[in-house]
Amino acid sequence: MTFSIAGFCRQSGQFGAAVSSSSICVASRCLFTAPGHGAVLTQNVTNPALGQRGVKLLSEGLSAEQVLTTLCEQERYPEWRQLLVLDGAGESAAHSGHETLGIHAVHRGPDYVVGGNMLADAAVVRAMGTAFESAEGELAQRLLAAMDAGAKAGGEMGPVHSAGLQVTDRVSWPVVDLRVDWHDDPLAQLRMLWEKYLPQRDDYVCRAAEPDQSPGYGVPGDER
Repeated sequence: MTFSIAGFCRQSGQFGAAVSSSSICVASRCLFTAPGHGAVLTQNVTNPALGQRGVKLLSEGLSAEQVLTTLCEQERYPEWRQLLVLDGAGESAAHSGHETLGIHAVHRGPDYVVGGNMLADAAVVRAMGTAFESAEGELAQRLLAAMDAGAKAGGEMGPVHSAGLQVTDRVSWPVVDLRVDWHDDPLAQLRMLWEKYLPQRDDYVCRAAEPDQSPGYGVPGDER
């Protein structure tokens, strides 16, 4: 019930992922990133613990293939899981168990991996990869371009209602972690949130590292 992408930007060192689904709160269950080490997406009949284990293994230095093999060996129900792994070198691995729902597909390219299930058409994932490769701007913008292309190519078989975008940079927490948990047009809402958040993103990073040098919030009660 999901289509998603994980990507790596060699210029900035950022890793990130984006997802959309007909299910509520998809990003809370499917997106897992490890700053400097990669990303793991767990979807279809989802087990979020696989994402948690996967990013831990990536942080320990395992490759995408090694992480995927380990997760599938340790999982009691691998036939129900769809997993996408992107490692710190930009290499990827993917798994779609035989119980993956509906039309499902994965597509791997340089520094990204795309996957989906219950798709309107298997070509959705290729359209997302092409858009990611050709898009300009920083990683978050390229991920959003891929999601838009996937939706335009048919997306999920039915309407989607939730979406999310997560990007890691040089700090230990995601510098972008935006979610639309239930909406009739979640990808449009996600882009709106990104456009509102982008001018403030670096300020929040500064507030974490150097609060005495950070800009004020511009709200009542903040007199700086």
